[in-house]
Amino acid sequence: MPLEFIPKTQELDKGFFTLFPGLCKGCGLCIEKCPKKSIAWSNVLGVYGTPSVEANNECTACGICQSVCPDCAISIERKVKH
Repeated sequence: MPLEFIPKTQELDKGFFTLFPGLCKGCGLCIEKCPKKSIAWSNVLGVYGTPSVEANNECTACGICQSVCPDCAISIERKVKH
């Protein structure tokens, strides 16, 4: 059965947090490195049947989680201020 890379996007106050559960192995590096501690384990399972992650509205869309993810499972897009 081929993996499906269906993104799970959360719209937050400062940006969009997109997770690809089919790429997330549940290593927790993003949780460890988040300066606001706004990332936690979710009920969605990742590629190995381990929990994946989700963000909350404390997220500033800084992109550190995206940078440290070894599997490119996270994509951050900041909202543009008008």
